[in-house]
Formats: sequence, C-alpha cells, structure tokens
Amino acid sequence: MGLLYDDVVIIRQAEKEGDPCVITVNCPDKTGLGCDLCRIILLFDLSIVRGDVSTDGKWCYVVFWVAGKPTTRWGLLKKRLLEACPSCSLVSGIFSFRLDSRPPKPPDVFLLKLCGFDRTALLHDVTEVLCELELTIKKVKVSTTPDGRVMDLFFITDTRELLHTKKRQEETCDHLHDVLGDAMISCDIEMVGPEITACSQVSSFLPSVITENIFTLEVPKENLSGSRSSDGVSISMDNSLSPAHTLVQILCQDRKGLLYDIMKFLKDYNIQISYGRFAVKQRRNCEIDLFIMQADGKKIVDSDKKEAFSSRLRMELLCPLRVAVVSRGPDTELLVANPVELSGKGRPLVFYDITLALKMLKICIFLAEIGRHMIGDRECEVYRILLDEGEGLAIPRNKIKEGVWKMLMGWESW
Repeated sequence: MGLLYDDVVIIRQAEKEGDPCVITVNCPDKTGLGCDLCRIILLFDLSIVRGDVSTDGKWCYVVFWVAGKPTTRWGLLKKRLLEACPSCSLVSGIFSFRLDSRPPKPPDVFLLKLCGFDRTALLHDVTEVLCELELTIKKVKVSTTPDGRVMDLFFITDTRELLHTKKRQEETCDHLHDVLGDAMISCDIEMVGPEITACSQVSSFLPSVITENIFTLEVPKENLSGSRSSDGVSISMDNSLSPAHTLVQILCQDRKGLLYDIMKFLKDYNIQISYGRFAVKQRRNCEIDLFIMQADGKKIVDSDKKEAFSSRLRMELLCPLRVAVVSRGPDTELLVANPVELSGKGRPLVFYDITLALKMLKICIFLAEIGRHMIGDRECEVYRILLDEGEGLAIPRNKIKEGVWKMLMGWESW
C-alpha cells in the first residue's frame, strides 16, 4: 500500500494562543507504535491533552492534541515521528511501507569528557545542551575534587548518528562552551567500544533498604479496588460492550507522561488497542477509554488475569518512578528509579528533570551516577546523586523529594 509522504504525519499548529496543536499519524500498525509515538512527544517536552487511536491491527490512525511551546521544533518532531512509523521506501513520491522484523542496530556509544570548575546548576546546563542537540545520556559519572574542579564523564548516543564526524563533535563542544563559558576547561569526545563501557559500569550494589523498602515495585492490595479510592485512580474492566474487546476505563489525575506510561504498559504486555480515547477534563482530571485484546485476539476474561492487569496498571499510574532521599554515610543521597521498557528504552528527560529540580532548589551536585539494576522483576535505570551539603543542607529531605517528584510529574507549575 502506498501513501503520500506528507500524509503520514501531519502537524497542524494552533491558530490562536492557548489552543492545542494537532498531530495526526496515518500509517500501518505495529506492536507498540502508540508507545513509541508518545515517547517521542514526551521527549520534546509536550503534553498530550486529548487523543484518539483507532486500528484494525494492520493500519492505524492516531490523533494527538498537544500543548505546544514557543521553542518546539515542529519540523524535527515530524521527522522523529516519521522514523517511528514502520520502515518505508520512496517510489515516485509515494512511500511504501513494510514491517521490518529485524532488531535495530545498537547505536554507537561515545564518551564525552568534560573538565571544568564547579558552579551551581552546572550539570543541568550540560544536560540541557545535550538534550537540545539530540544526544541521549546512557550513563554518567560526575565527580568533584576538593579544589572545586569537576570531571564529568557522559556516555552518550546520537539520534542524528553524526557524532563520529569532526563537525558534529565540534558543534557539541562549541555549544557547551557557549553555555558554560569560563567554567569549562576542556571538552573531548571519542567513540568507545563495549569493553570501555563495561569498565565504566557504576556499582551494581544497591543497599537493601532501597531495594526492599523504598523502591518496592508493588502497590498495596488494599489500593487495588476498581472503584475510585483515596489515591484518585479508578480502573474498571467491562466485557459486555464488545463481542471481541475488553473495555478498560480509567479515571485519574493528569501528569507528565501519563499516556506514555499507559502505552508502555500495554506494549510490554503485548496488549493491542483497537480503539482508544483520552481527554483531560476540568481540574486536570483524565478520562481514558480503551478497547483492547490480548495477543491471541481474545478478551481478558480470566478473573486472575483481570486482577493482575488492573493491579499492574494501577502501579504504573501511581508510581511511574520512585524517588527517595536517604543517608549515604554522613552525606545525603537522592535516588530515582526509572523502570524501563522491555525493549530497553527508559523514560526520556528524567535526568534533565532531576537536575532542573535541584537547580531550582539551589542544591549543588557532588557526585552523580546512572546505572541499570534489576529491582524485583523489573529492570530500572537508577539515578544516584550525592548532594553537596556545603555548610550543611538547609533544605529538609522531604522538601527535596517533593521538589524532584513534582518536576518529574510536571506538577511544579500547577
């Protein structure tokens, strides 16, 4: 089947200030396409205020209404959304789509070594530049010497796949120098192999107080009721309205990445959406209706499966990330656990939001590490940040946790 290139992804920007922009995707379906699209929209720091998804299992039609920003690069967003659609080839101005079952080639990994003088929000400013340049941080090791110098090691990949070129490397270092100024002493970028990344692995050890208590990946059973409860989340499942689908209805409060977390959950459990509707109502309340089926094309009728589905989905809605502030000897450590997709992709912009929250709290970072850990049956991207207490950390730990959590959930401006 052929489709004109301009019709695959259409972005209609708002005519009036305050109105949402409309993104339309019309292409063949593939497992997890909705999750991939929502992840890209989240990566561009856009909020989905309404959505409609329809598919027959072969072809899908998706419409998202998003709250845009003056700085949004719409042309680049369209390019990234097109890349998420099933691979295509151009013939006489018409794109023919084909599903490619081959796993994608792992991206090349580069080591960015940045040496400079420490200052407030240095790490956030570096992270912001890397995000703007579409460089993804896979691992980071940040350290500060007693004389106030920093050595930051970023293991990064390039969405544009150009970081092997001298021009792209110089562009990256120039952007960093423009932002950091005299705080930057040197900047070096080199491609590294798996043996280097293996040697740079962060500690695989997580204290038991974290794995057993703080980052528990289960929701208490008393919160699993299908009716609206004190946590503000309601999940109901109905098999009577469709001969082939289970209707899942969700009522909850809006937050950053909400639709992505739902789509990620469905993708990981190989659940197909035939029709879905999402809307943000008054007071940031969300209403979501999903007509779904299992991989075998059947409804979810088994009571144990329904309970497991509801409990796991509720966990994704309530605890998409885990945040804790704990003691690390005499020091204070911030920990954030980000459960990743089965495909290995983590939620975007987490490190950006963490560093931005600490910048707003005027807290300096002494040491930072990112690593992958198995917590329970889930692989998580764990961010461990040792806070620079200086003369003594004046901000209570619960305020630090609250500030980081609100930033991650997009509630800091509410």
